Amino acid sequence: MITRFIFLALSLAGVVWLVGCEDRFRYPCMDNKNWAKPECQRPTCALTGTCPDQLLPASDFKPEEPKQ
Repeated sequence: MITRFIFLALSLAGVVWLVGCEDRFRYPCMDNKNWAKPECQRPTCALTGTCPDQLLPASDFKPEEPKQ
């Protein structure tokens, strides 16, 4: 009986841990994949304060350097 409880507790902890590994953003405009969408373009996003430049630091807007 105790081994079943321990197995169930560990399984539940594993499921919770795996669900937490997904990329999630508080606002859709924080994800750079959405930056071209109309809701992440001014003036629409400026009304709600969710423009990428309002949510993220300037360093996130620099293009990534190609890896060699």
